[in-house]
Amino acid sequence: MSYKPDQQAWMDFLYGELEGAEKERMENYLSTNAEARQEFENFKQLRSMLGSVKDKEVIAPPIFVGDGKQRFFWNTPYVKTIVSIAASLLLIMVAGKLLDIRISSGGNEFRISFGAPAVTQPVQVTPASTLTAEQVQAMIQSSLSDNNLAMQASWKESQQKLDASIKNNLAQNSGKIDQLVKQASTASQQQISQYVSGLQEENLKLVKDYFSLTSNQQKDYIENLLVDFAKYLQQQRNDDLQIVQTRMSSLEQNTKEFKQETEQILTSIITTVGTTPSKETKY
Repeated sequence: MSYKPDQQAWMDFLYGELEGAEKERMENYLSTNAEARQEFENFKQLRSMLGSVKDKEVIAPPIFVGDGKQRFFWNTPYVKTIVSIAASLLLIMVAGKLLDIRISSGGNEFRISFGAPAVTQPVQVTPASTLTAEQVQAMIQSSLSDNNLAMQASWKESQQKLDASIKNNLAQNSGKIDQLVKQASTASQQQISQYVSGLQEENLKLVKDYFSLTSNQQKDYIENLLVDFAKYLQQQRNDDLQIVQTRMSSLEQNTKEFKQETEQILTSIITTVGTTPSKETKY
């Protein structure tokens, strides 16, 4: 059975991914097939041309769903989820940068602080100014409340800026995509029209050639049929003449034999009558 590689085998061999028996079969196929070698050279040239092309930014195409409404790529649920996660991470990073959050660990401790650590001076604590546990708890809660309010305000402001930037980018990209889609649809219609006109011309030519060829074939067929029929009539006539001649010859032969037999019978009768003596009648 002859070996013929498929498209996947061509690509694997072009990028050096074939090994073992498949690689040997492909090399034998190229060594014994000139057209295959030329096709392989064309693949190599195409690969080198693609390697020299620079990457360009690809704009996400619009997605059309079954209800007939136009939905863009970024309006799909999974893209919204990814964008929301990315926006949350960006918001946390911006908030950390604005609030100067610092994380440190050491001495069996894990610390999260805002800003540079303050240098505290040793304070002599007198028993009279000792804080109770309730006062310390109230101070901690007050500090946490203030920090929460500040973080919420910062996050809200960052979220508003991020939303405005995303809306602006989406509006710009939407205009560009609409323009590109219009250009692509116009080009596609022109190509379809050219393709259809080419198909019509080709089909008309094929139909004309078919009718011309069919007419010639029918003419030749009828001529051959008439010639064969004339030959058949001539052969039938010859056969009938031969049969008639044979029967006439047979009839003539039979007539001669019958004549001879009749003559012999008459001769025998005459001879018998002539030699018989006449008898006298007595009274």
